[in-house]
Amino acid sequence: MNQLSNWRRILWVSSGTVSLAIGAIGIVVPILPTTPLIILAAFCFGKGSPALHQLLISNRYFGHYIKDYQEGKGVPLHIKFTAVFLVWTSVLFSLLVIPLLAVKLFMTALAIFLSIFIFTSPLLKEK
Repeated sequence: MNQLSNWRRILWVSSGTVSLAIGAIGIVVPILPTTPLIILAAFCFGKGSPALHQLLISNRYFGHYIKDYQEGKGVPLHIKFTAVFLVWTSVLFSLLVIPLLAVKLFMTALAIFLSIFIFTSPLLKEK
């Protein structure tokens, strides 16, 4: 039973690490949804490593966003607008550059999904 528990812990920490890495890439590649991936990483670390979870939520750049989300407070409206603006800017640029129709359709569908996800997530009431 203990060995199974170790495998679960390894799986949670690995999943959190992958999510965090992709989310970090999303900081410079706007089509990748940074905030949901960082929140997913925090969830995975919370299941697999309390120390990594604490390290992530105490991060000075996005730790407060994770805390607010975990406490049900949501994400500030200006962050939502910025995220959607960056998603659509990168998608529109890609639509102009990429000639493949299937890729254009996929990118457009992904941008629509991300926009819906971002605007239907909880909104942080700013003071």
